[in-house]
Amino acid sequence: MVKFIKKYDIVVAGAGTAGIAAALAAARHGKKVALIERQTIIGGLATSGLVFVYLPLCDGQGTQVTFGIAEELLRSSINYGPFGYAKKWGGVPGLGTTRERFACHFSPAGFTLTLDKKLAEAGVDLWLDTLICDSNVTADRQVTSIEVENVSGRGRVEAKCFVDASGDAIIVRRANGAFVTEKNYIVPWFIQACENLKSPLHFKDCINMGVLNSSQEEYLAGDALDGKDVTAFTRSVWNYIRKYFDENYASGEYTRQMLFPLNLPAMPQFRKIAAVKGVKTLQTGNEWTYFDDSVGIYGDWRKPGSVWETPYGTLVPENTRGVLTAGRCISTIGDAWETFRVIPAAVMTGEISGTAAALSLNKKCDPIELPINDLREELRKNHFKFHFEELGISKKAASESNNKHPQKEYTE
Repeated sequence: MVKFIKKYDIVVAGAGTAGIAAALAAARHGKKVALIERQTIIGGLATSGLVFVYLPLCDGQGTQVTFGIAEELLRSSINYGPFGYAKKWGGVPGLGTTRERFACHFSPAGFTLTLDKKLAEAGVDLWLDTLICDSNVTADRQVTSIEVENVSGRGRVEAKCFVDASGDAIIVRRANGAFVTEKNYIVPWFIQACENLKSPLHFKDCINMGVLNSSQEEYLAGDALDGKDVTAFTRSVWNYIRKYFDENYASGEYTRQMLFPLNLPAMPQFRKIAAVKGVKTLQTGNEWTYFDDSVGIYGDWRKPGSVWETPYGTLVPENTRGVLTAGRCISTIGDAWETFRVIPAAVMTGEISGTAAALSLNKKCDPIELPINDLREELRKNHFKFHFEELGISKKAASESNNKHPQKEYTE
């Protein structure tokens, strides 16, 4: 039984970095916004998942390609922590400033505090510890409200437009929208203490980040949308970390007084769960592809010289109305999903979807009907670029530069 009903202009599902960007964009456009998060911490994988690297906003060849809230959050992510970023990007001294790309590390807890402050200043109504249970849909596939559950009981939250930034596409899935899944591999991140550990990922003195890379063959044969498999995946991560400490103790190099865990991820470290089938789909081979509805640009975080335009159609579900997507559940597959599943791309798509939702309300149209040029005009106010020629770069020039000056790839 529904115990309460709340009404908003825009509701955003998921307070990861994508959802936070969407909520900020919508609220800054004067809309009444609710941001619903099932955990009691915001930031998603970046914070409770302990993946504490803000990947590049540049192409790896010295050109910034991603702007807006993505840049705002990168620059402020270090406000509560010892990290910095390269001086060539206007950086400040701190740990991790040797990297040449426009990227940085951050304190997960510190980033949480920064994100919360921004949400409060924007007037976003944040709902923590609230689970989205269902979507209410009209006969013509319009989502009109969602069912939620928290300590107050079951409630209904109504809105004129929704942004699904949940990572697992909860609103679209509950509305019976189409989506795809992919397997995940285990790459545990955790915080540990060890004074003499030879690692570049140090917070301060003996506190540092542990990152364990499994082989590509070590995929979990399971489903990120299956409850028991979520448990199995999480316990596999714990087993990897436990094995790491056991092997170090057995070697005699470290004792448990010298090396020990401080914090484990508070959420499953799935990278790819559910990608909504959109009006358009980005896929392997679409880097350096021109799209007439591009609304942003992102550079591949794994290597320099690979740049992707972002079609608006990837943010618009194919058969669900009144909803936009952002972050890890936008319409990407294959290598495109691997490229776009990270913090800066999530923030970029979040800002686009939050802005598009606000404009759709202003124009009294469904997001799928929103004129692209109107959206671009609004995004340009936050310095967005949409096509390669606007950046003065080309595939040929980037390839030639990369061959002459190869850079070390980012790895996770």
